[in-house]
Amino acid sequence: MGFSFGAGNARKLARIPLYALGRLVTLFVPRTDRWVFGCGAGIGDGPLELWRVAEDNGRDAVWLTDDPRAARDAAALGIPTLRASSLAGFWATARAGVIVVAYGLGDVNPYAISGGVTGRPVVAQLWHGIPLKRIGLDAPETLRSPVRFAAPLISSALGILYRLSSRRIDILPAASHLVRGRLESAFGLPHDRILVTGEPRVDVLSRGTAEERRQGARALLRRLIPDLPAGEPRLVLYAPTWRDGEPDPAVPGEEDWRAIDETLARHDAVLLVRSHRLGAGDYAPPAGVQRVRALDADLLPDVTVALPGLDALVTDYSSLVYDVALVPLPVLFLAPDVAAYARRRGFYGAYRDIAGDEVATTWRELLPQLDALLGDEAVSAERIRRSRELSARVHAFHDDRSAERVYAAIAARTTDRGGSSA
Repeated sequence: MGFSFGAGNARKLARIPLYALGRLVTLFVPRTDRWVFGCGAGIGDGPLELWRVAEDNGRDAVWLTDDPRAARDAAALGIPTLRASSLAGFWATARAGVIVVAYGLGDVNPYAISGGVTGRPVVAQLWHGIPLKRIGLDAPETLRSPVRFAAPLISSALGILYRLSSRRIDILPAASHLVRGRLESAFGLPHDRILVTGEPRVDVLSRGTAEERRQGARALLRRLIPDLPAGEPRLVLYAPTWRDGEPDPAVPGEEDWRAIDETLARHDAVLLVRSHRLGAGDYAPPAGVQRVRALDADLLPDVTVALPGLDALVTDYSSLVYDVALVPLPVLFLAPDVAAYARRRGFYGAYRDIAGDEVATTWRELLPQLDALLGDEAVSAERIRRSRELSARVHAFHDDRSAERVYAAIAARTTDRGGSSA
């Protein structure tokens, strides 16, 4: 089922009384040393990396989720859970001294985050990728009115609510000083709340040796997609981004699918299609297409761990372009609506500064590039060089200790507020 900012904003406005009631209740509830975690994409991303560090340090913690799949995944990892929307989830959030999220305050129980008898909690918003497209207060879409009537007034009210919500964030990790500036603007936060620690979510891309990471990721993909061709086929991930509920203009037609299949077959390659979890496109190929597989969020909620097992990325505006730069992988760009997307959503900097001058607008334009990438080592090496240069620009750290740095920052903040740092 799709999602749009308009529909989401309508729900936010309707829930204002619940936020007010929650704020009243938490005024009389003392905070404890307990940590609560949540992640809108399931058990993964930055919260899982930080969970492991908190667990190693003996923290009393619980994960909140309303997703049965996430609850099962947590149980398999020995992570205790509560339903986020339940009374127990409200109470756990209301009593927590530290709250960790990755998508928004709705990752936990959003009605119980306000202050308390012993003060408000330390809120760590780990976010879920370096933004290429504009986000938050920088993106008009974020504040889109759910109705046309009095739209400017409603958008202004939504802007106020967004800023009030963002003010609850105490720590927002940034991959670098370049990214820090984007996050300051998008969240409307002061400089001291955005820390250049690196992103916990990509620690897995620096853990162990490159060969260990590749073999582990390949084994994972084999388990998830058992009908991959035998041997060592090259794996190309296609990851289009979300268009706020609008149709995806890059969905291949029947002729495109067959041309894609022929190109892949020439190079013993497979296209793994990962449409966005908030608005999946119709990426089912016709009968006879043999070298396309789905790798959607219902199969693998957090794709980061699988990236070292891939051989290339095709995307439009996804933040994955920054993640795969750490591997590094060659990247091709398919962006049929770049002019319209720039007007509606916008980018940080010029899109071509990231994508280069060879941006394809159709599969017919992209396939010769993919053919060259898979068939010519020099072409692949040049694309990998670009990824390495991009990584040097946006990642200040290339180790697996970002979660440790974020943990230390949270512990320091809790000590400053009179909590325990043990």
